[in-house]
Amino acid sequence: MSKVILITGGSSGIGKSIGEYLTERGFIVYGTSRNPEKYADSKFPILALDVKNTNTIKQTVSTIIENEGRLDVAINNAGAGITGAIEEIPEEEIKANFDTNFFGPINVIKAVLPQMRKQNSGLIINITSIAGYMGLPYRGVYSASKGALELITEAFRMELKGFNIDMTNIAPGDFATNIAAGRYHAPLLENSPYKEPYGNTLELMNTHVDSGSDPLMMAKAVYKVINTKSPKVHYKVGEFMQKFSIALKRILPDKVYEKLLMNHYKL
Repeated sequence: MSKVILITGGSSGIGKSIGEYLTERGFIVYGTSRNPEKYADSKFPILALDVKNTNTIKQTVSTIIENEGRLDVAINNAGAGITGAIEEIPEEEIKANFDTNFFGPINVIKAVLPQMRKQNSGLIINITSIAGYMGLPYRGVYSASKGALELITEAFRMELKGFNIDMTNIAPGDFATNIAAGRYHAPLLENSPYKEPYGNTLELMNTHVDSGSDPLMMAKAVYKVINTKSPKVHYKVGEFMQKFSIALKRILPDKVYEKLLMNHYKL
């Protein structure tokens, strides 16, 4: 029997790539978007869902269960970027980012758990970020929201062991997607003490995304995890040096690692 998959943010980028790859391999895939009418040509159904609106989450999950009678895998892929000096990012933008990157996935998890518990089976995959393993300059809010999702997954896993429900994180590095176009950029202010270093870092970040890896790499990683009997707690997907940066943080003194990051961002 084909597994039924829910992918939040399945209309573009990594989510679209995952959805198409799984559909081609016989899975029953449902993606989501805040504006599904824009994606009538999608290779898999796109349902209306805003991760900041719990009613839309509950409705979409209910629709899938009504259509298919089960839900085997939920992939929390919807996310939002945010850049800027933390001092200059408005509080409402920080909260909005956490609503999308942290509270949104939690609410999706809460919505799918009753059905998975009823089935005595299920898998939840949280798409986080390698940036969530370190506090990156001018990406601190993004790092914090993704890092929080990484940590809460560790707790969730232990709480769900008795229900035969697995949960894991997959942390991508830089991929060639449209995330830079959709992220919140704190404006470069003429009189800002951060104008020059933030401007330089912003340019570097956008270059990394533009030259990032093919999202197909993430799709293949997700497929492999779905077919793994007992998924690990954490997976990292991306270029070698991006993954290696996590290992370096574990072994280097904090100030040495901080200096490496500052040199990388030319600070």
